[in-house]
Amino acid sequence: MADYEDAARPVDLSTCDLEPIHIIGRIQSFGWLLSFSSDWIINHVSLNCEALFGKAPRDLIGLSATEFLGVSALHDIRTRLQILGSTNAVERMFEINLLGDGQVFDLAVHPSGRSFVLEIEPHEGGKRRDFVSYVRPMIERLRSAPTIEQLCTSAARHLRGLTGFDRVMIYRFEGDGAGEVIAESLNGMVDSFKGQHFPASDIPAQARRLYTRNMLRIISDIDDPTVPIYPATGPNGDPLDLTMSGLRAVSPIHIEYLRNMGVRASMSVSIMRRGKLWGLMACHHYSPLILSYSVRTAAELFGEFFAYLLEQKETDFSLEKRAESMRLHDEIMARVASGGSLLEAFDEFTDSIGQVIPFDGVVGWVDGRFLAHGSTPSEEQFSALARFLNTAGASTVWSTDNIGAVYDPAAEWIDKAAGLLALPVSRSPRDYIVLFRAEHVREMKWAGNPEKAVELGPNGSRLTPRKSFEIWKEERRGYARAWTDEEVSTAESLRITLLEVVLRLSEAAHNEREQASLQQDMLIAELNHRVRNILNLIRGLVAQSKEGARTIDEFAEIVGSRIHALARAHDQVTRVDWSPSSLYDLIRTETEAYASHSLDRVVIEGPDALIAPGAFTTLALVIHELVTNSCKYGALSDSRGVIQIVLSRGDDGSLEIDWREEGGPPVKTPTRRGFGSTIIERTIPHELGGSASVIYPEEGLHALFVVPVDHISSFETPGAPRRTTVSEPPQPADFTAELAGGVALIVEDNVIIAMEAEDILRGFGFSDCRIAGSVDTAMDVLDAAEVSFAMLDVNLGKDTSAPIASALQERGIPFIFASGYGERSLQNGEFKRVPVVTKPYGERDVRAAIGRVMKARG
Repeated sequence: MADYEDAARPVDLSTCDLEPIHIIGRIQSFGWLLSFSSDWIINHVSLNCEALFGKAPRDLIGLSATEFLGVSALHDIRTRLQILGSTNAVERMFEINLLGDGQVFDLAVHPSGRSFVLEIEPHEGGKRRDFVSYVRPMIERLRSAPTIEQLCTSAARHLRGLTGFDRVMIYRFEGDGAGEVIAESLNGMVDSFKGQHFPASDIPAQARRLYTRNMLRIISDIDDPTVPIYPATGPNGDPLDLTMSGLRAVSPIHIEYLRNMGVRASMSVSIMRRGKLWGLMACHHYSPLILSYSVRTAAELFGEFFAYLLEQKETDFSLEKRAESMRLHDEIMARVASGGSLLEAFDEFTDSIGQVIPFDGVVGWVDGRFLAHGSTPSEEQFSALARFLNTAGASTVWSTDNIGAVYDPAAEWIDKAAGLLALPVSRSPRDYIVLFRAEHVREMKWAGNPEKAVELGPNGSRLTPRKSFEIWKEERRGYARAWTDEEVSTAESLRITLLEVVLRLSEAAHNEREQASLQQDMLIAELNHRVRNILNLIRGLVAQSKEGARTIDEFAEIVGSRIHALARAHDQVTRVDWSPSSLYDLIRTETEAYASHSLDRVVIEGPDALIAPGAFTTLALVIHELVTNSCKYGALSDSRGVIQIVLSRGDDGSLEIDWREEGGPPVKTPTRRGFGSTIIERTIPHELGGSASVIYPEEGLHALFVVPVDHISSFETPGAPRRTTVSEPPQPADFTAELAGGVALIVEDNVIIAMEAEDILRGFGFSDCRIAGSVDTAMDVLDAAEVSFAMLDVNLGKDTSAPIASALQERGIPFIFASGYGERSLQNGEFKRVPVVTKPYGERDVRAAIGRVMKARG
């Protein structure tokens, strides 16, 4: 298929796979070669240059290029050298008047060490040469290919149309260096190689390394003689490096290889994917075929664009698999996250896995429990296999399509399972979900016996390529269908999902055990705390209420009414497990207790507010004093007055209570402040951190109270069913502006999630966001930049972001956690007060978490 040895380049003997046949400095004779020093002095020439330049090669060495190259040509060559992008770049020039005598040539120029190499070929006069213009419509047709297979087939057909080769193949390398022809285009007169495999020795490692640098290799005629370069070595004894040369000769082994195939001319175009050699566009012709520089340039350009399209198709396929993986994550989390153990929902989530990663059997091995479906080893056999997996794949996904090759006891159950994909689901080597695939006997078609790819020839130790290319069939046993890269990647995502489930369930079980052992002590402590608080509050009420009482009975009535108000409030919040309670209900309860005859004269408007239990008794005392004062002196003291109460939500999520009395007796500002007035005016500011304003216009008392957002669980539409759980909190004050002047550090190992987090923070005003996917990278950012805020993903593959969080705390930099594990993932020890946003999160969640962390900092 390709070079055994780069015959025109010095060979690094330490990396050769074969004994080298080294022919220093030969080129194909249909072109000429010169090399210049940086001073434009000729260092090397090809021995066929005499006819072109009229001087013997030895007479050219040491001359200046200006002595025989045309001025215009030399100017154009210098210009092209100036724009060379790298040492692997080659610039081509067409129809150049090289000698200034009217003869035109096509040129290629590239750097080689400290020299410049100029390759010269005759220009095809009178022939169309703008073949590069064909590339764009060719690529446009390739874009419509729906699959990778069809893309490769179409590429082979278009390249054959451009070049005229009898056979064009798309040849893909496999992991062991062997290759397979996955697509081809034929002229109808030659045999097909599609589906055939070629052993790794047909294109050894040193040839593959060269293909990664020089994208195009051509042999116009295997019988065309080659000519040496003079002198063989430079002044320092090194031969001229012709890695990037298009004229360089190839090894006699490769020429013999092609001759054994019956091929007279060949060309290969490298297919690169992310800097690595993915495969080749391999071209064969059964008679000599000379392609001009313009055709070869178009072919090389077509190969590069094809590689981009191929990568795009493969990326689209990977993204589709990633989307399936995310759907699988969501399904499994929905099915097992609330279960009692991982194995309780085993049937359901393995069905979901099978839709994304096909398998023939599955085993769950958790806490020594064995559960299996389909074709799998027995429990005893798997118990031994689990010990092997503890050494092979303890902390990451581990897969093989031939378990018998690495685990001898598998021979006992190879008829049930030949391939496996193991997903550890615990941090220590112990628990696994293992997918099995049954043996898949298949016939491999080799282009000749792969065991005899290269053999010793009649010349002793000289290597000889194989002579037979007839199809040689191999039946592969003991193998399952191979796990694809996308399936292994999906399995890794699934492993993290299952680990997340296990951690949640383990945490829930631990919390339940801990709660059970501490419940009695907690209840006693809570009861003691509440009783002491109530006793202290009642003692204060008794002490302060005597000031406004003129008689013992009046004193008893005042104290009793206040204690009853507290009791009613306490009953309301403890009715359903000390949960937030309705302010509407509180006002109605107090009105019913002291003004049952005036219920229709107390009007409440606006959304109801659910008040946190800690603040509810405080508001109860305020509402009690307002109602009782209105009954004694205000709007409810006669039959005409009314109370208008308007509840509203402030811009920062606080509760505003607007209490207005009108229609009752004329009101005067009190000349002294009793305990009741003190409760109304000072309780909310002092105990809840809010505000209170009370004025006494003649038409009736007017009070305005503001209760901070921390004490409000939610706002609800009046009359709607009451919710007994804390609903989504309102937005806190926006603290992002004071942080946005610095650098925002985003620590997230998933690039898509990291970009989404970056978008959110940029929306808050952060203009400089730095993304880190590991602990080390994040530490580098902290050392290099003025970080003002950080958002840390809890889990970073095998690590956590705990070291980063510790560094941030030491430097006083505010940060929040993001986690798929829930709010308690790092909520212990030094990080227990750090807010957590749970994935998937949105802008509101992040803004609220930033508000909490900034408020905690004061």
